[in-house]
Amino acid sequence: MLQIRKGGHRDLERYYNVFDLDFDKKELLPKLSLHRAISKGDVELLIVYDEESRIEVAYALTLCRGLYGYVLLKYFGVLPWYRGKGLGIQAMRLLNKYYAEKQGLLAELTVFDPEDKDTLRKLRKFFSRFGYEEVKSDYRLAGAPVTLMVKPLRGTAEIAPVAHRILRDLYSRVLSGEKLEKTVDIRRV
Repeated sequence: MLQIRKGGHRDLERYYNVFDLDFDKKELLPKLSLHRAISKGDVELLIVYDEESRIEVAYALTLCRGLYGYVLLKYFGVLPWYRGKGLGIQAMRLLNKYYAEKQGLLAELTVFDPEDKDTLRKLRKFFSRFGYEEVKSDYRLAGAPVTLMVKPLRGTAEIAPVAHRILRDLYSRVLSGEKLEKTVDIRRV
């Protein structure tokens, strides 16, 4: 049976290399900024592990402390050697339970290769399976268009008019002003 635990600074050191493998370098938040944000409670590194064997199988890094009560699922993945076994489904269910008291979960679907339509289609399908709905947004991350999805938990999926505020608030707790402006381009819809 899978469980979830909150990771710390040592875990971030181990998992940052996995983020580097799973996500485009343009999308990576600076490691030092993440360490600071973990210390302040603005970011959580969650590790999914098998309760019996204590083997880690998946991870999620979230921007979790914002004014609006939404959580941004910044990075989510199953470790490469455990993929294709349905563990991503179980891990996502655990995340939904873990954040059940929040307004909702946000997911950024970003593909940096404009020719890669298949990856975006698969990501949309995966997140839709868990009740995530696409939100109309004018949002770019490191220059690439973002498909923003929300899973309402206690709040609503109708966040389009305030999505720019929610995201800017979450990112501002991790990135300095200059880095924020350079990385995240969020406009009101």
